[in-house]
Amino acid sequence: MSTQERYAGAEDQLGTAGAAKREVGGAESRTASIAWWDADADDYQAEHGTFLGDADFMWCPEGIREADAGYLGDVTGQNVLEVGCGAASCGRWLAAQGARAVSFDISAGMLRHAVAGNEATGLHPALVRASADQLPFADESFDAACSAFGGVPFVADAGAVFKEVARVLRPGGPWVFSVTHPMRWIFPDDPGPMGLTVVQSYFDRTPYLEVDAAGAATYVEHHRTLGDYVRQIAAAGLLLEDLVEPEWPGADHPEWGQWSPLRGRLFPGTAIFRCRRP
Repeated sequence: MSTQERYAGAEDQLGTAGAAKREVGGAESRTASIAWWDADADDYQAEHGTFLGDADFMWCPEGIREADAGYLGDVTGQNVLEVGCGAASCGRWLAAQGARAVSFDISAGMLRHAVAGNEATGLHPALVRASADQLPFADESFDAACSAFGGVPFVADAGAVFKEVARVLRPGGPWVFSVTHPMRWIFPDDPGPMGLTVVQSYFDRTPYLEVDAAGAATYVEHHRTLGDYVRQIAAAGLLLEDLVEPEWPGADHPEWGQWSPLRGRLFPGTAIFRCRRP
C-alpha cells in the first residue's frame, strides 16, 4: 500500500473535501486528531508496523534506535512516560528493559493496536487514552518521558505539552522527543524530485489542515521553527541539552513517506530534542 492510498482511505472515511490553512485552536486540533488517527490506525500499522516492530524503540525514519542511542539512560526500575504512543512499540521495548512504562495516545484506534501488541508479546506497558496537552498524571510521577513522532506536531500549543511534561517529571528526569525537522515545512511531502522545491515560507506558522465539506478539520498539523521549540522548552523550565539531526543512513535505507535517500542526503528529515528537568 502506498502512502497516497493509505491517506485516501482515511480521507474517504472522514469525507475530506480539501486542504486549507487557517488558525486552529486546541479543541479543534484534538477533535481532528481523534478522528484522523482512529480512521488511519489500521492502514498506518499495515504500512509501518514491520519497520517499527512489536517491541522496539525507533526514534525516527532514519533508523536510530534507543537501544543504540541511549538517550534516556538506564530505565531499569524507572517510571517512564511515552507521549503519543500509537501502537506502543516503544512502551513495550521500555517494559522489556525493566521500566514501568506508561504509554498514552489520543486515538482509541491506535490504542486498539497497542492492546493487540501487548497481548502478542506478553509485554504490558500501561495504556491510557489522553491528549499530550492535558496529562492525567500526578506531579513528579515519572523518572523520564519520551515521544517518537508522537503528539507534539498535532497539538495546538506545544508549549503546553512541555509544561505538562515538566510537571509530571521528577527533578533530573530526561524529556526526549522527535519530530519532523521544521525545515521540511517549506517543501511538499514528496520523496522524489518535487520534494526538493521550496513551496512555502519557513516562517509561516499557519497550521496545515484538511477539511470536510462543512469546513470542519479532519486533519491538523502545526508548524514551529527550531527557535520556537527552543523558546517553548525554556519557557516550560526545561533544559535543552542537545539537538540531534540524523543523517540519512544510506541509499539502500527504505523510504518512509516523504523520507527518502534523495532528500536525506541534502537536508535533515528529523529533529530529536534532548531535554531535562533541572
